Amino acid sequence: MSKGAYIHYRDSTIGKTLVDALDHFVAIDALTPQLANKIILNFDVAIMDALAERKTEAKLTFKGHLDTYRFCDDVWTFLVTGVTFKFPQSYLKPIETDKISIIAMSAKRLTEP
Repeated sequence: MSKGAYIHYRDSTIGKTLVDALDHFVAIDALTPQLANKIILNFDVAIMDALAERKTEAKLTFKGHLDTYRFCDDVWTFLVTGVTFKFPQSYLKPIETDKISIIAMSAKRLTEP
């Protein structure tokens, strides 16, 4: 495992679910805290590598109104309102939501804390 990875993906749905599951296993003594920490560090690297190597094939387009944007500490944050997601597969209906937050950052790796 290479040193340094973003921990940002821990705030995704899959990251939060993994952390919750690991916390549960540590609480019932099925995992040691050290092993749980190793698993989450592996997740950080694996998710970043998968996205960097474009191992995902899902595509969509979205349209909305850019409400707010900001750039701080090399991280862009875009708040978009009135968003409609459309999928290239004709059998999937468009999804609408009131607002989304898009966070974009550099692809370079950060060092671990």
